[in-house]
Amino acid sequence: MLSESAESVTELTIPQDYAGMRLDQTLARLLPDWSRSRLQAWILEKRISVDEREALPKQKLWGGEKIQVKQPVSGHIETAYAAEAIPLDVVYEDDVLVVINKPAGLVVHPGSGNWRGTLLNALLHHAAQLSAVPRAGIVHRLDKETSGLLVVAKTLEAQTSLVRQLQKHTVKRDYLALVLGQVSAEGWIDAPVGRHPVQRTKMTVTASGKEARTHYRVVEKFDGCTLLQCSLETGRTHQIRVHMHSIGHPLAGDPVYGGKPKKISPETGQLIAGFPRQALHAQKLELSHPQHGGKMTWEAALPEDMNRLLRMLRQYRE
Repeated sequence: MLSESAESVTELTIPQDYAGMRLDQTLARLLPDWSRSRLQAWILEKRISVDEREALPKQKLWGGEKIQVKQPVSGHIETAYAAEAIPLDVVYEDDVLVVINKPAGLVVHPGSGNWRGTLLNALLHHAAQLSAVPRAGIVHRLDKETSGLLVVAKTLEAQTSLVRQLQKHTVKRDYLALVLGQVSAEGWIDAPVGRHPVQRTKMTVTASGKEARTHYRVVEKFDGCTLLQCSLETGRTHQIRVHMHSIGHPLAGDPVYGGKPKKISPETGQLIAGFPRQALHAQKLELSHPQHGGKMTWEAALPEDMNRLLRMLRQYRE
């Protein structure tokens, strides 16, 4: 039974004779207008649900399940997955992985308002084989204005391995974050993060959210602000930004979760107020290689805008 709403939502009920089949195989048969790679991408993007729960690509079906597919707005699909010659800072690459040092300002994945000029478009130009991998191999994201390291899988097998590592919290991701206020010691935040009940473009700490844990330690102290190393145990949307805001230390320059500096000199306050983005950089990435299983680690130096801000903060401190 197939029906489609005006909101581009497709709903169907799995026939009983499909019992025992995997979800991605079943959808490829029932929805032949879309390729299996496209359907797998939508599963990873959480556009597909089974009985109102998030779907998994290899999930077994037993017949009778209610499936909902939220397809992207028509007219944008083809342009969203078009290759574009956008320069990439490639830190590492082999047959199955590519590690990118993403600049601030680059959107990772096409979406509302950003259907072109994304990292996904750049990846499809950089390695044509990524068109056969869901989401062009992207397994995790950085916010548009966050800089730093991001790993991409070049094969479906590598993508599966990386997704499992992320789910098991074995991928090590360290960030450098300049936060407002004086943080005196290291600590950790264990607070669920979910969609804000009123402001739907924001995330917040909420009991109905998903588990989220962030560890932090002090790297350097300045007048009215502190440079932290934040390590993700989980990877929720805006996690570091939301968690640091929740304990009264929002990121400097954060246009969504930021605040006004307190007990700070006018010079330092002006510096921070003039920084045009959240001061957050994905500095270090460590994972197990999908082929040989060995530990691999990459580091990316701070971009020039954050480096310049820290240099000036040191001058005022001294």
